[in-house]
Amino acid sequence: MRRSSVRMASVGLACLSLGACATLKPKPQPPLIIPAPPVEKAAPTPAPPPVVVRVPVPVKEACVPKNFPRAPRYPDSDAALRDAGGAADRYQLMAAGRLLRDRRLAELEKAIDACR
Repeated sequence: MRRSSVRMASVGLACLSLGACATLKPKPQPPLIIPAPPVEKAAPTPAPPPVVVRVPVPVKEACVPKNFPRAPRYPDSDAALRDAGGAADRYQLMAAGRLLRDRRLAELEKAIDACR
């Protein structure tokens, strides 16, 4: 009897352990984490082609004509006025120089007006 009681005890213990396993609820499996598909960004619109602006380069032209006369030798220079005999001579030299300057200025004004 001793053997049979040991056998019965071991069978009972096995049934009890199997029964206990059946009462345990199975653990839920963790949800599978599936990465979301990458969101494709819309392709950026291509930049418009660069606009080429051609700026005309002004050609430099001489405003003064090639045949424009050089400045004359004015009679009322410092040396001429110092060497003059008197006040009347100095006055005549200054008057002659002024006439030449006025004429030269008129020619220059015409040349400048042609440039504008």
